[in-house]
Amino acid sequence: MDEMATSSAARNDDQLAGTRDGAPEPADGIREPADPAADAPAGRDRTLRGAALLATLIALPVTLLVAVLAFTKLSPAEPAATPSPTAARVQSTAPVEMAAPALAARPATVCRALLSQLPPTIRDLAQRPVTAGPEQNAAYGDPALTVACGGTEPTVPATDEVWTVNRVCWHSVEQGDATVLTTVDRETPVTVRIPRSYEQPLQWVAPVSSAVVASVPSGGAVPAGCRA
Repeated sequence: MDEMATSSAARNDDQLAGTRDGAPEPADGIREPADPAADAPAGRDRTLRGAALLATLIALPVTLLVAVLAFTKLSPAEPAATPSPTAARVQSTAPVEMAAPALAARPATVCRALLSQLPPTIRDLAQRPVTAGPEQNAAYGDPALTVACGGTEPTVPATDEVWTVNRVCWHSVEQGDATVLTTVDRETPVTVRIPRSYEQPLQWVAPVSSAVVASVPSGGAVPAGCRA
């Protein structure tokens, strides 16, 4: 009887030890660690939840911003607007005032031949009527580029430059708002006045050079700069 009482008491002690922390003792004697979250006070739980919510609120706009930037970078650039066609140059059709000095028979004949060879346009400049001497004068565009045949042959200083354009030698002089080019290798001089608003005057005189070659004979004292 004493041994049985002792065994019963020992078992009771073990049961009390296994349940003294409020949880039954596992059969193998190894207890799992307690869940810290289960033992955490309610205030701490609310703090953790608030911190997690705040982190989410901060991360969401940042994520959206990164997504927008990535989309903008990857999206093809908006095509540039197609430039509108250049508006046509507005040109007056009124007669251009020009002088018409009297010409001797030979120069008058040469000038008529030249006027018949001039083109109807010079680049984008349309031909305009003149106030005097249509048999020796021509005008193009607005402001007017003018061609005068039969004037006085220029005196070319030895230090001045001359320019050969389409086999015609021209002497250039700057006068006010225009560049004035005059032939120096033809028996009858031809003068072209090119407004400064038309850049690179030698390019504008090229079509006139072709008409000069076709109608005005060579002659006169050709400057050294024009000799081949």
